[in-house]
Amino acid sequence: MKFKVVERETSVEKMKEQKIQGPGALTTAFLSWFYTGKFPKAPGTVGSLATLPLIFLLHALHFNLFHLILLIFVLYVSSVIVTQQVQKTYGLHDPQWIVIDEVIGMLITWAFVPTVDFPTLFLVFSTFRLFDIIKFWPASYFDRLHHGIGTITDDVVSGIYAGISCMLIEHFI
Repeated sequence: MKFKVVERETSVEKMKEQKIQGPGALTTAFLSWFYTGKFPKAPGTVGSLATLPLIFLLHALHFNLFHLILLIFVLYVSSVIVTQQVQKTYGLHDPQWIVIDEVIGMLITWAFVPTVDFPTLFLVFSTFRLFDIIKFWPASYFDRLHHGIGTITDDVVSGIYAGISCMLIEHFI
């Protein structure tokens, strides 16, 4: 399988110009994390914040690290498949409304420090957003891939960087 590296096209104006309806409600709800990615300003930040209720739920359900990793894996694989299909069908590359990758990145970051107190969740959120915005290599490489793998994996890498940072900050401070 060969992937093409291209510049980002985050606008959905192309779909509006062509009067394309877009993916179905279930697909949109999944990829936009219950439509939080449709927020007009900073959808990635809103999607990251919208992950916090899921973190509280997983904590309340006593998810252990194994179950969390399994959930992340299932979300990752399904997100890559669905994202690739949507991007291919509608001629898009990493549209801003797809925020399931932020959800996965936040869960990965939280996996390194799995507590739910306010300082920890603030640290998880802020470090993930920082690394997601900066996109240190190889996140920057994946961010340019014109495939569902690239759309999702850049946030996986950012989540790993953020998680390691959170773990180090909590250990040394």
